[in-house]
Amino acid sequence: MIAFIEYYIYILCMYKITLSQSDRRFFGLVADAAFTNPFSEKRETIDSEIAGLTGQKDSGLPWADVVSLMIKKLEARLAELDKMSSGGTAKLEDFDGETDRELMKYAFLFAVFHQAARDFDALIRKQERAEEKTLTVSFAPKTLEQMFRRGFSPQQASRCFALFYQIRRAFYFIQQGLIGKSNCMRKLRMDLWNNIFTYDIRGYEQYLWDRMEDFATLLEGPTGCGKGAAAAAVGKSCFIPFDAASNTFQSSFMELFVPANLSQYAPTLLESELFGHTRGAFTGAVSEHEGLFGLCRPHGTIFLDEIGEISPQVQVKLLKVLEERAYTPVGSHKTKHFYGRVIAATNRPVALLRRDGVFREDFYYRLCADCIVVPSLAQRVQENPQELVELVEHFARQITRDYNPKLCDKVLEVIRTRLPKGYGWPGNVRELAQCIRRVILKEDYQPTEIAARTRAEQIKDGLEKGVLSADQLVSEYCKLLYDKHPSYQDVARIAGLDWRTAKKKVIES
Repeated sequence: MIAFIEYYIYILCMYKITLSQSDRRFFGLVADAAFTNPFSEKRETIDSEIAGLTGQKDSGLPWADVVSLMIKKLEARLAELDKMSSGGTAKLEDFDGETDRELMKYAFLFAVFHQAARDFDALIRKQERAEEKTLTVSFAPKTLEQMFRRGFSPQQASRCFALFYQIRRAFYFIQQGLIGKSNCMRKLRMDLWNNIFTYDIRGYEQYLWDRMEDFATLLEGPTGCGKGAAAAAVGKSCFIPFDAASNTFQSSFMELFVPANLSQYAPTLLESELFGHTRGAFTGAVSEHEGLFGLCRPHGTIFLDEIGEISPQVQVKLLKVLEERAYTPVGSHKTKHFYGRVIAATNRPVALLRRDGVFREDFYYRLCADCIVVPSLAQRVQENPQELVELVEHFARQITRDYNPKLCDKVLEVIRTRLPKGYGWPGNVRELAQCIRRVILKEDYQPTEIAARTRAEQIKDGLEKGVLSADQLVSEYCKLLYDKHPSYQDVARIAGLDWRTAKKKVIES
C-alpha cells in the first residue's frame, strides 16, 4: 500500500508544471499590476513592461491600448502553460511549489477579470438606470466557470467575482466622475482608490473587505469643487456579496449610497433627520420616522456634506455612532445599530474649524481616519491649462448628451474673451457647468463678481466725468447692490429706500 501511494505521488509530480525564471518574472509583474493603484504612474510603468513596451510615454499609446496589449501577452503566456497541462487547461494544482501557485492564482484572476471588464461596465450602467432594483448578472455563470476551470472552488470563485465587481465599480466611478490630468487630480484619484481598498488590496481582500465601516473619511475642499462626486465614487464602490443561487448581487450599489446636505435641515430638525424619531416625540411628529442612518444598509455609506455646520450637541451623537456603531432616535430609549460607513465633507478649512472650536477635538479625531483634499478648479487649471478644455467637453457632453465640438469651441471662446486672464473660478467646476448652460442660453457669460466690479467702475467713471444725475446714480447703485445681494429687501435696507422704490430702480433700463 505504501509503495502504491509513493508511486501515485511520483506520477503526480511528473505532471507538475514548473515555471521558468522568465515565467516567474513575467507573472510576478502581473501580480504587481493586480495590486498596484491603477491611477498611479507605477501601474502605467508595470503595464508597459508586461506589454513589452519601454513605457507608456515612450510608446505613445493611450493607457487603454497598453492594457489591451498587456492582456494579449498574458493570454499568450497562459496558452503556453495550458499546452503543458495534462488536461489541456492549466490549474492551480498543476504547479509545483507554493510560490508558483500563488503567482498563477493572481495571473488567472487578472486574466478572468479583464475578460469580463466590458460585461461589468455594462452591468454598472444598467444598474445606474435600474436604481434600487437588483439585476440578474447574465455573464456570471461564464465567468465563474472560467475560475472553476482554473482550480478555484465555488466559494472562492463567488468571492472573487464580488471583488471583481467592486474593483470595476471603483475604477468606473473614479475615472468617469473625476476627470483631469493635473497632478492634483491624479493624486485625488489615487487617494480615493486607497480609501476603498487601502494601499494593499491583498490585505484588504483577506482582512478588511467587510470591516471598512470603521474607517470614517473627511473630505475638504471649496464649494463646487466635486466633493460630492468623490464621496459618490467611494460610496458606490462598496463590497457587495454575490449570491450564485439567484445569480444576483445582494444589493444595488445605488441604494447603498445615502447622501445628505446637512445645511438644508433646520437646526431643530437635524437630529430627527439623521437619527429618526418616534411618533409624538415632538409637535408635528405624527408618525415614526426612520432617519438617514436607518436608511443606510450593511455595506452602505452615508455622506454628510457640510459637516462643519452642525452643533456640538449633534457632534456628540455622531461621535457615538462612529465609536459604538449605535444611535437612538429622538423620543426613544431603544438603541439601533448602524452598519454603514461615514464620509463627511466641509468647504471650510478643517484647521480653522478646530482652532475656532467649531469641531470638537474628540469628534475630529474619530472622523479623520482618512482626510482627502479635493482641489479647486483654479489649482487644476494652473497645473494643467488643458484641463479646462477637457472639463468643458465633459460637461457639455453631460448637458447635451452628446459630443458637440461647436458648443465647446463657443464656450472656450466666451471664457477667453469675457473673463479676465487667470480667472479664479470661485464656484469651481459647478460654476464651469453653469457657465456652459449660460452660453447655451445667452451665448455669453459674465459672473456676478465681474458684473458688480464692471458696474462699480462705470459708476466711478460717471462720477469723475460728472455726467451722472442723482436719479441715475441711485439707480446704478441699486443695481450694483442687487448684483451682490439678489433681494429687493436687502437692496432697500442697505440703500435706505422703500423696497418698492429699490425694485423700481433695479429694473429700470
